[in-house]
Amino acid sequence: MPKNTSVAAHLRRLLELLASGAPAEDFGTVATEARRGGVGGDDLAEIEQATQAALRVHSALRQHQRREAELTALFDTAGDLAALRDLDAVLRSIVRRARMLLGTDTAYLTLPDEEAGDTFMRVTDGSVSELFQNLRLQLGEGLGGLVAQTARPYATPDYRTDQRFHHTRSIDAGVLDEGLVAILGVPLLLGSGSGGKVIGALFAADRTPRTFSPDEVALLCSLANHAAIAIDTAKAMTDARVALAELAEANAVIRERSAAMQRAEESHDRLSDLVLRGGDVADVAAAVADLLEGDVTVFDAGGWPLTPTAHGAGGAGGSAPAGTSGTDAPKGFVGTDGTGGAGGTDDAAALVRAAEESRATAHAVVHDGRWVCAVLAGQEMLGSLVLSGRPDLDGPDRRLFERSSVVTSLLLLLRRSVAEAENRVRGDLITDLLTAPGRDPAGLVARGRNLGIDLNRPHLVLVASTDADVRERLAGAAVQYLFGGDGVSAEHAGTVMLVPASGATPGEAAGAAAEQLTHLVGAPVTVAGAGPAAGPRALADAHAEAARCLQALKVLGRRGAGGSAGELGFLGVLLGEGHDVDGFVKATLGPLLEYDDRRGTQLVRTLAAYFGCGGSLTRAKEELHVHINTVVQRLDRVQAILGPDWNSPENALELQLALRLRLLSLG
Repeated sequence: MPKNTSVAAHLRRLLELLASGAPAEDFGTVATEARRGGVGGDDLAEIEQATQAALRVHSALRQHQRREAELTALFDTAGDLAALRDLDAVLRSIVRRARMLLGTDTAYLTLPDEEAGDTFMRVTDGSVSELFQNLRLQLGEGLGGLVAQTARPYATPDYRTDQRFHHTRSIDAGVLDEGLVAILGVPLLLGSGSGGKVIGALFAADRTPRTFSPDEVALLCSLANHAAIAIDTAKAMTDARVALAELAEANAVIRERSAAMQRAEESHDRLSDLVLRGGDVADVAAAVADLLEGDVTVFDAGGWPLTPTAHGAGGAGGSAPAGTSGTDAPKGFVGTDGTGGAGGTDDAAALVRAAEESRATAHAVVHDGRWVCAVLAGQEMLGSLVLSGRPDLDGPDRRLFERSSVVTSLLLLLRRSVAEAENRVRGDLITDLLTAPGRDPAGLVARGRNLGIDLNRPHLVLVASTDADVRERLAGAAVQYLFGGDGVSAEHAGTVMLVPASGATPGEAAGAAAEQLTHLVGAPVTVAGAGPAAGPRALADAHAEAARCLQALKVLGRRGAGGSAGELGFLGVLLGEGHDVDGFVKATLGPLLEYDDRRGTQLVRTLAAYFGCGGSLTRAKEELHVHINTVVQRLDRVQAILGPDWNSPENALELQLALRLRLLSLG
């Protein structure tokens, strides 16, 4: 009876160990204790058999517990996928569960980099090495590269000594720095069979040697499948969001295009109606300024304004104030009278370059904060439209601005055709005026009046000349220069005569014309001016004077410049029709004569003695009967009045001629 009681106690002990979930090694102590307690024979055999049975039950329970934990982890992962919001959070959860379920020191997940053509560490758990965390693997390199290449799981109990894998210096360095030994890697597969696609790999690794069981490989493969689904789902959601955004954008574009088409249709009707009603280029500029709510100016091909600036509601100019026309030229460009403005020729040249860029690109371009669009007739540059006050010109408004240049080119072509026809008739009048001004003066005046030219009103006369190889361009450039005004031009004796409507002086008008015609012709154009003159005979005489002045400008080397006889000093006296001797003397000696009259000095007499004695101070002081210091002091005063270059060869010659003419006039 005691013997049976002892066996029963040992069997109860085995049941208690099973119930408490004790480790497997504790079950072996039951048979050992029974043997020490004197149990033997059949009883001991029964206890040992019961111990083996208990161990099998213990193993089955542990397996069920592990499977339950795995299923729980997979269920939780599936729940994470169902509530997917952050892909990185889901991947981190999968990697963490892989490490926990397999009981490894670390776990990590790699994804391919399509641009770099390799794979990189996307998520790590338990890693301590920065070198390992930044590791990149080429296809086929290391255990991970082989997993990605073959789409199969691989495991090694000791990676560092396993020669199945292609070792590289960078991978081995990262593995060594992390201290990894045993590694298990499985592919992240989308699809199954031969059609499956590897989109990454999931790994579990230990820092000590370890052999991974088939169950552990299967578990990691299950987690990898969930990771693949998570990545694919996130990509699908991203693609869906992008598609929705694109659809929303397309819908917005459609609405914008519809509104733009409606506005373009209205703008087209307005501009077409303007043309049909006989509107001018300035009317187009005003309409475009109103449509685009900016400031618009039309320039010619040389960068000079053809119209005043038209102000739209949103432009910098706004509506014109009371008492003004609101037709000011744009700041920074030459004024319509050709006398120059802030910026002058440099701005005109910059505008021409911007218009050329617009022609090359077939679109409006930005220049100095303004929009510039070339106005073309085929490939010929007629001018440009300039819009300011709209730095953010969007697509529809930009196309409207570009289309308005077509209407502008049509009006400019019509305007030029009319101007050329009128200019040919006016040119015949000018030719008759120059060749036979006294034949029929009254008839010439009547013909001029019929053409809108009052020959009895004072006019300036300009004569322009350029190089022989570009001379044919000068007549057209003259028409373009006078375009939009009441002036007239005609070819005569190898030059071009211009009668501008400007009220400037002959020298100013000639200078402005030389500057702009040089730009239009593309070669130096020399211009001489005379007048103002009224009546056929006086106009012919003014032309003759301007022609002589033109020849003098060329002799003086002033090619490409402008001037008049009055600006050429004593040469002007010789060239001028009226030979204004008194005017020349007064212009040259006037400051000295006024000084002598006010102060009772003898600067003019001293200057005459100085020149008369050949520039000798000693002889001059004897001529004047004064001390030599007095002569020096008087000449210093002359220099203070006339300037430091009074004794230069050119100025000295004019002073001596003026002194001689004054002496002759005094008789």
